[in-house]
Amino acid sequence: MERHVFDITVIGAGVVGLAVAEELSRHFGGVLLLEKNESHGLETSSRNSEVIHAGIYYPEGTLKARLCVEGRRLLYEACEARGIPHRRTGKLIVAANAGEEEALHGLLGKAHANGVDDLLLLSGRVVRSLEPEVSAAAGLLSPSTGIVDSHSLMRALLVGATGSGATVAFRSCVTAAHYDGVRHDLEINGGETRVSSRVVVNSAGLQSDRVAAMPGIDVDLEGYRLKLCKGSYFSASPPPRIRHLVYPVPTPKHEGLGVHATLDLGGRVRFGPDVEYVDAVDYRVDEGKRDAFFESITTYLPALARESLQPDMCGMRPKLQGPGEEIRDFVISEESRLGLPGWVNLVGIESPGLTACLSIARRVTDLIRPILG
Repeated sequence: MERHVFDITVIGAGVVGLAVAEELSRHFGGVLLLEKNESHGLETSSRNSEVIHAGIYYPEGTLKARLCVEGRRLLYEACEARGIPHRRTGKLIVAANAGEEEALHGLLGKAHANGVDDLLLLSGRVVRSLEPEVSAAAGLLSPSTGIVDSHSLMRALLVGATGSGATVAFRSCVTAAHYDGVRHDLEINGGETRVSSRVVVNSAGLQSDRVAAMPGIDVDLEGYRLKLCKGSYFSASPPPRIRHLVYPVPTPKHEGLGVHATLDLGGRVRFGPDVEYVDAVDYRVDEGKRDAFFESITTYLPALARESLQPDMCGMRPKLQGPGEEIRDFVISEESRLGLPGWVNLVGIESPGLTACLSIARRVTDLIRPILG
């Protein structure tokens, strides 16, 4: 059996794991990035709306709020510096009636508390002047919301990590972990290989709770147990003519942000995601959801034809929040308190994880710096 020694091992090469590996490799040597799939970013990171979020929705003081606002700035700067395709499209959150209009004021206050100070409350008339096909009693405009080519972003992070000396190993699934009091020993592919590291960063996305349990953490006691949440998308042909992302007012507990209309960099319009808690990963889109999508979308795009909607894609969210539960924050935890110094868990990194990936990477670096010196 082969045994390899690294100072740091990052588990999972989604956008967050890639960002962490790149950031760590800038400051430390001996970084290994493990990915169980044949390439990077094949799960949650490549099956989402690719939105750069402003930081509007999240409770004040949470990691989601702070890291989203910081991460948005860092991500735009990185895109400009590295030539990563992106666009500040702006976003309209639209109220269908007076009750929802009141909710916009609540979102405005929450955004201000999070340091998002560029939002504008708009009348229905002004919303229609910006987006003639959109029906709304009022709207909230977020100029700093945008979109990014997530695949180009991930390629840039991978190139940055390897260029700074990180080693990347695909088809390498962590199947066991043990701490001997000094180093963390990882079993790869059922014992085919072993890796020993002073620091392990668990960025395993949909499997991050399972990986967290490997060294002996009680994930139920610590609140790390994930709930898989499927989000489906539909597209329309012909598409509506919109220039901004268009979102409905979110549900009270923010399980999702509603079936919204997003653009990609080619101008294609996609609707979704919805919220469906499931027991297993399943990337099939149920055509039977067409009517539910149509009802949601036509609250703000009334001219959309039902027959124009077609199944598009779906993704899986690694949520800590269960059905009907209160919003849960990211878990970004160095586990010395549990007797596992140098083991860092990143659990429940759903939206705004893409936006926050660079700020998450900086936070992880700060957590492990005292361990590696």
